[in-house]
Amino acid sequence: MNLLKKYIIKDQIWVFIPARTGSKTIKNKNIKKLNGYPLIYYTLKISKKLKFVQKIVFSSDSKKYHTLAKKYAVVESHYRSSKTSKDNSSDFDVFKEYIYQKLKKNEKIPEFFLHLRPTTPLRKIETLNKIKNFFLKNKKKFSSLRSVTELENSGYKTVLTKNKKLYSLFFRSFNLDQINKARQLYPKTFIPNGYGDIIKTKNIFKGYIHGNSVGGFVTKEFNSDIDNIEEFKETEKFLQK
Repeated sequence: MNLLKKYIIKDQIWVFIPARTGSKTIKNKNIKKLNGYPLIYYTLKISKKLKFVQKIVFSSDSKKYHTLAKKYAVVESHYRSSKTSKDNSSDFDVFKEYIYQKLKKNEKIPEFFLHLRPTTPLRKIETLNKIKNFFLKNKKKFSSLRSVTELENSGYKTVLTKNKKLYSLFFRSFNLDQINKARQLYPKTFIPNGYGDIIKTKNIFKGYIHGNSVGGFVTKEFNSDIDNIEEFKETEKFLQK
C-alpha cells in the first residue's frame, strides 16, 4: 500500500462511466434514444460540467459506444475485456481491470472515483456538488458513499417465498402479522439509485469497492434509475414535462 501512494494523485476525483453492450432487459440500453439522445449522452453532458472533476473515464466493450461518447465529451477510453463485460461481471471487476491497466503502464490514478451509471440519466450539478462535499467532509469515517432514494413502502414489508409460502425477509419469519402495520410505524428504508457514488481507489487493492462504512446521501429528486422498458418510458415522460 505504501508503494501505491506514488501512483495516487491526492484529492483528485475522476468520473467513471461504465457502459457495456449486453443489456438483457433493453437491447443496447446505454445508447437507446431518450428524448432524442442516446442514454449515455446525459451522464457525459453533466460530467463535463463538474468543476471538481479532473478526468472522465468511459468504460465499454464497444468501439461504437466509445466513438459516440467522444462525440459528447473529452474522455479517456477504457476498452473492457470480455471477462469484465459479462452479465455477472461486477463493478469491482471493472474498476480493478482499469486501475491495474493504468499501473501496468506506470500511469497515475486518482484518490477517488465518482461512479456515474448512464442508466440514471437525470442529475443536477448542485446535487452532485452536495454529494461530493458531504463525502469529503466525512471521508475519514466513510469507506465510500452511495446515493439512495427513500422507498415509498417500507422495506420491512418485503417478503420472499419459501416452499410456496410467504416469508418475512426482515423479521425472518412466516408470521406475516409482523408486517401488517401502517407503513408510518416502520423505520424509513432506502434503495441505491445510481445518482452518484464515490469510492476510494485504495478500496480496490483491499478487495472490495464499497466497504463496511458506506455513507448514504438521500436524493429527493425524480429517481431516473432505469432497469426496464417501463422505467425508461416513465423517465422519458418526466423529461418531456
